[in-house]
Amino acid sequence: MGDWSGGCVREKVLTCSNGIQENFLRLENVKPPDHTVLLNNKSLSECESECQQNCSCTAYAYVNGTNGSTGKCLAWFGELLDLVENQNTGTHDVYIRVHGSELGTKGFSFNSLKQTLVIAIVSAAVGLLTITFGYFVWKKKMGRIARRVSENVSKVSAGDRKNDTELPLFSLRSILAATNNYSEDNKLGEGGFGPVYKGVLPENQEVAVKRLSKKSGQGHHEFMNELKLIAKLQHTNLARLLGCCMEEDELILVYEYMPNRSLDKFLFDRFEKTKLDWGTRFRIIQGIAQGVLYIHKYSRLKIIHRDLKASNVLLDGMMNPKVSDFGMARIFDTNQIEANTNKVVGTYGYMSPEYALYGHFSEKLDVFSFGVLLLEIVSGKKNASFYSCESSLTLAQWIWELWKEGRGMEAIDATVRETCRIHEALRCIHVGILCVQEAPADRPTMSSVIHMLEVDEATSLPPSKEPAFSTSWNSSSVTTYSENAVTITLPEPR
Repeated sequence: MGDWSGGCVREKVLTCSNGIQENFLRLENVKPPDHTVLLNNKSLSECESECQQNCSCTAYAYVNGTNGSTGKCLAWFGELLDLVENQNTGTHDVYIRVHGSELGTKGFSFNSLKQTLVIAIVSAAVGLLTITFGYFVWKKKMGRIARRVSENVSKVSAGDRKNDTELPLFSLRSILAATNNYSEDNKLGEGGFGPVYKGVLPENQEVAVKRLSKKSGQGHHEFMNELKLIAKLQHTNLARLLGCCMEEDELILVYEYMPNRSLDKFLFDRFEKTKLDWGTRFRIIQGIAQGVLYIHKYSRLKIIHRDLKASNVLLDGMMNPKVSDFGMARIFDTNQIEANTNKVVGTYGYMSPEYALYGHFSEKLDVFSFGVLLLEIVSGKKNASFYSCESSLTLAQWIWELWKEGRGMEAIDATVRETCRIHEALRCIHVGILCVQEAPADRPTMSSVIHMLEVDEATSLPPSKEPAFSTSWNSSSVTTYSENAVTITLPEPR
């Protein structure tokens, strides 16, 4: 029933040791945990190495192929749920990352004690030399990265001078002073990129300082991606980038400060959501739609966001929405309609089926994500809260069942149901269902979405069909992991 309180817990907090093999404990013949990530085309040694090198990987397993087929590498990121020993069927050996002091416990095997001692002695002998050499290599590499970032920033700033949109470079000293040395009291939150701090510049200007975490799965590529994209985007419903910092080993983005934080902090809190009356919600829906339409059609770059969700919508002092976090975004050519990727990134629940399963994406991926977000805003319910429910896999399915029975009003958040403009709220639900259709061709464009939201009560909308992901699937076949990156295997129906 989703109650894991009777399970095992770690006695010691994990400390990543850069993927050393001795950090894994083998449990034999167990039912694997839920939420696995399938790493395709990996051998056993590659599977082990993949997990060793990623500090977020908490366990891995390898399933041998049948009839000459390639084996499957399974990995887990985050908490391990529903791991059960001594099952009769569907069991595998699972290697779990453990604290270094817990080595040698049950099921774990070393090649030999002699081999371990040799490794330790050799490591100690070359340790000082490696550290010294590594330090100089690191300094040289960081110098190259710093020069490359500075060159890119200069190019971005130079390209924008015609529009008087200079992109300043902040010194690390000014960032430390603004955030009080990254004080916990200044911390606003943390995402896949890293922690975000409130800062105050010398001119008493409040800013949000987004600092790349050393433990983050994102890095220089995502930093440069967001830097180059946001610097070229100017819209009232997009978060505004004020500058960046690249000194020593720090990668930092400086944004305008949003006093009301992100939308999810209000929408999914039973006390805070009362501050979102219907007029505010509808204005937020319209603002998000305008921001997404801009990046799809009217900005200098045609952009697919790929990670549109409530936590990536910031709210200013007047509760106006600002779409943020473009680290996962992709640039399209002017005439490009669609693309494919082998690396599916984003957040489960907001991804369209063609993207989640096959890596195929277009503007209709963002339309699908917007539809999920729209239904969350109207209902006040989080899409993820439906995953453990037997009757409804998604929020869209729950709302669809009410909608087709003529009970759409029951889907409206109880805090605004009595005071909202009913026809407006029901129209939003209708548009949301249209956006989460399974086939991309059945989803409207963002231009059509905005038009449908603004038409009068008498204007009819296109008929809707059953939304995507409306059939229950085995939860263990759909997988997510932290840092906002997701890989999903083909689901197997119950």
